[in-house]
Amino acid sequence: MKQYPISRDGWSYLGFLAILIIVSYVIWPWLMIAPGFLFLFVAFFFRNPTRTVPEGELTLVSPADGLVMDVERVFEEHVFQGESIRIRIFLSLFNVHVNRSPMAGTVIYRYYRPGQMLPAFKSHASELNEKNFIGIENGSLKILVTQVTGFVARRIVCWVKEGDKLAKGEHFGLIKFGSCTELFLPPNVAVTVSKGDKVRGGITILGRVNEE
Repeated sequence: MKQYPISRDGWSYLGFLAILIIVSYVIWPWLMIAPGFLFLFVAFFFRNPTRTVPEGELTLVSPADGLVMDVERVFEEHVFQGESIRIRIFLSLFNVHVNRSPMAGTVIYRYYRPGQMLPAFKSHASELNEKNFIGIENGSLKILVTQVTGFVARRIVCWVKEGDKLAKGEHFGLIKFGSCTELFLPPNVAVTVSKGDKVRGGITILGRVNEE
């Protein structure tokens, strides 16, 4: 998928604001300050920086920028149907919101669940909020990434479907205006981050696969 410096999902907002800036300037130049500020914020929010992804099939990179809220063992019913390790990442309004694939593989599962719009940092938001599930498989290794909306976030965007192939670190979607991203790993993965760590999508290594 071709990468642009600003995600294509932000283009319509920027186009509307650009027109508003021009109209405001024609009416009275000072009126363009507010839409001009919004234009800069939207461009900042939808930024899509180029990332140098660490090589190696046994390492898994972060699916998002943000703050690790917790790392815990949970029962996962969609892909693993059993025990897994869940890493929850909170994305503030100021984080890059493009989601990236933690590993190279094929999309084997897609499921969208409607839900509420609770603040994404709440512990029960994952169970109640609107959520999108993306399962990825590479050989015997399967992982699950979820996109969870928040109080401000109102739309999940996902560009892939079952059968699509993803490269490690390739972007597959985003959540508009604040959110949470979760990564579910098999129990044999050694997690390399902990609660409170700041991570960067496509760069920070979250875990290493144990070959034994």
